[in-house]
Amino acid sequence: MHQKSSFFLLLLVILLAGTACEKLDLPKDVPACVKAKIRDIQKEPVYNPPAQVSKMEVDGKTYYGSSSGCCDQFYELYDEKCNYVCAPSGGLTGQGDGQCPNWQGQPVYTVIWEDERQ
Repeated sequence: MHQKSSFFLLLLVILLAGTACEKLDLPKDVPACVKAKIRDIQKEPVYNPPAQVSKMEVDGKTYYGSSSGCCDQFYELYDEKCNYVCAPSGGLTGQGDGQCPNWQGQPVYTVIWEDERQ
């Protein structure tokens, strides 16, 4: 009986290890909502082209956005506190939702995550 329970315990440990969440390799300051968005993307079929999450810096502020899984969808930006800000691009016209602030500087985009699934 002892061997049988040891076998099942070992099997359980192996199964749990195989289903553990993959650690995201992201900068430490990435907000929880961005990490949650990445985890949501990982649950969906692979986008074509593959999904990307970027950090946008402009006028001393940082925003985060992700590509969408299909055509004509907004590229939505969120602030560091996970509040929706605007969509600078996408939609039927490709010009976004028209709600972005009038930034003075040139936005700098940095890709912080790419979906590497096939």
